[in-house]
Amino acid sequence: MTLTDVLEKIGTLSGKSYADGEFVESKATDHADVIDPATEKRIGQIAVTPLDEVDAVIEVSCAAQDKWKRLAALDRATFMHKVAERMAANDRRFAEALTREMGKPFKEALDEVHWSAHSIRYNAEIARNDTGRVMGNATEGQFHYTLKQPLGVAALIMPFNYPLVLLSWEAGAALAAGCSVVVKPSEYTSLCTLLFAEAFADLPDGVFQVVTGGGSVGRHMVEHEHTRVVVFTGSVPIGQSVAETCGRLMKRSLIETSGNDPFLIMPSAPMDVTARAANFSAFMNCGQICVSAERFYVHDDVHDAFVAKLVEQAETLRIGNGLDRVDMGPMVSSKERDRYERLMKKARDQGATVATGGGRPSEFNQGWFVQPTVLTDCTPEMDIFHEESFGPVAPICRVKSFDEALEHANNSKFGLGANIYTKDLSEAIRGTEELQAGMVWVNAPLLDNDAGPFGGSKLSGMGRQLGPDGVDTFRETKMIMIDPNCAPQDFWWFPYQDAESFPGQG
Repeated sequence: MTLTDVLEKIGTLSGKSYADGEFVESKATDHADVIDPATEKRIGQIAVTPLDEVDAVIEVSCAAQDKWKRLAALDRATFMHKVAERMAANDRRFAEALTREMGKPFKEALDEVHWSAHSIRYNAEIARNDTGRVMGNATEGQFHYTLKQPLGVAALIMPFNYPLVLLSWEAGAALAAGCSVVVKPSEYTSLCTLLFAEAFADLPDGVFQVVTGGGSVGRHMVEHEHTRVVVFTGSVPIGQSVAETCGRLMKRSLIETSGNDPFLIMPSAPMDVTARAANFSAFMNCGQICVSAERFYVHDDVHDAFVAKLVEQAETLRIGNGLDRVDMGPMVSSKERDRYERLMKKARDQGATVATGGGRPSEFNQGWFVQPTVLTDCTPEMDIFHEESFGPVAPICRVKSFDEALEHANNSKFGLGANIYTKDLSEAIRGTEELQAGMVWVNAPLLDNDAGPFGGSKLSGMGRQLGPDGVDTFRETKMIMIDPNCAPQDFWWFPYQDAESFPGQG
């Protein structure tokens, strides 16, 4: 681990926002410290942006959006490709900042920056592909068609776990659609987001802006009369509040909340590969992923073999500072670790057995580290099977059949993603059709595709990101009818014909 200029740069961004094309010192009187989760050292602070400053940023965003939407789609795409180029050129700086602030291994942070650039490039092009359609005319001689037009200013309220790639998914789609963007990052990942704003420097001033702060700032953005679409990723209660407010204001929203994804393992699955997949699905990013595998339903015929191999895999994971050679970093904060450890204690109290892990690594006297944990003897009624753990734990439940696994998997208030490992084609097809989730992975866990929709059902949220659906989140459709001849439409205009009147009158 070496000291670079990134840490110094992060310090210079303390207390600032990114507004109208430059970094601006906030006049905030309230600030929050930013702590490195691996070292517990203070690396900076963020401003709780005063609401009048938020108003000023949104006002700038409105003016910038009016010009941005008028650009040719090709010109907007050209600007966005420059954004992607800056991301790629500065990938290691952005990744290091993310690791220092959030804790994930540098490899995962670097992947995230690369995924961000890919997504921006995709959105730059897909928005040019479809801006409406021509319909068969309902009236002779007329021209009927639709236009897809930007909604306006987009307010993006971001989570801490994937702050750069989710920003790129959402801002990329919004910008491509012709919207301007105001971002409020998580309090845990605001400095790396501000640094990441450098990638957007080639955009016209005011089209992309960042303000920092907590719930009061996010709430003000949601309620503001000049934000026309809101994207929120976070907890169910706050997501419900955002959706309720947007519904009352008749404002478009995209909500992604919690997940509690099932992982079904059937006898035909090859155990070596399946255990590796489960190890990755449960422990990547220290389990802080909305689509982490959090409930394992393993067929009785392969249960013991799978558990032995998963424990073996989990015990090979290298834990430590994400800037070292490690596979798993710390949790993002002491608050998150405390929450996770309470859930783990409850699982043990309810009868779960710790097959490996279950505590904090003894080699660390600082940092918010926990061990990757495998729990056995679990039952479907346990709280850990009904709450989002958002930490590195794999609770395992025995099942006697595919049907039993499917029933337990669907017995959840969440419906984000679902995984199944099987070589039985019938089970695979049934799983894709019957698992109640927005996404199903068969023998290929957690993958995304810029061209395909990402989102969930039930309490996991509303709407879709990525693909054409993602761009359409930020557009509204307008129907247009044109009569080039300006002909009279006597077939239904006044005066009505006597022959069409009710018989027997007059």
